[in-house]
Amino acid sequence: MDDCAARYRRYLEGDDSAAAEIMDELFFGLVFFIGRYVGDFHSAEDIALDVMSDLFVYKKFNFKVSLKTYVYMLGKSRALDCVRRRGRVTFTELSEAENAAERAELEEKVLADERKRELNAALCKLPEVMRVAVHLVYFEDMTYEEAAKVMKKSKKQVDNLIYRAKKELRSLLEKEGKIL
Repeated sequence: MDDCAARYRRYLEGDDSAAAEIMDELFFGLVFFIGRYVGDFHSAEDIALDVMSDLFVYKKFNFKVSLKTYVYMLGKSRALDCVRRRGRVTFTELSEAENAAERAELEEKVLADERKRELNAALCKLPEVMRVAVHLVYFEDMTYEEAAKVMKKSKKQVDNLIYRAKKELRSLLEKEGKIL
């Protein structure tokens, strides 16, 4: 059993601090994952909060998969629903940040790691299914089996997607003269 599932069992037994631990571990990764679908941080945060609140209110998790996989499956479903409802994605400009201090801090973080930006740009050029597979496996540390469940694919399909994505990323980065 994974750590999150053990914490969830503690929560079901009445330990409310376990809910906070689960939120700390899963929430920001879930927001980032959902953000890839909806393209809007605020909507992604709202959807992630809905997913996490449903987890704690309705208590439908059945321990057949890891809690992280279950939460990401819910998140993906809700994100796709959101995208279907509102049509195309709108992006918020960095310059629209509420105050200059926050904007300066965000700009520093964005500019801090050039390699991550280059890799992210190359990731954006990948087909959606490859991008999701890479995100789940490398950014969320899911196993191929867990990623396959989230994506509703077989383990071998995820393996093939990751292989093709790495090959495509290498090709894209070499074309642009950016070798990581």
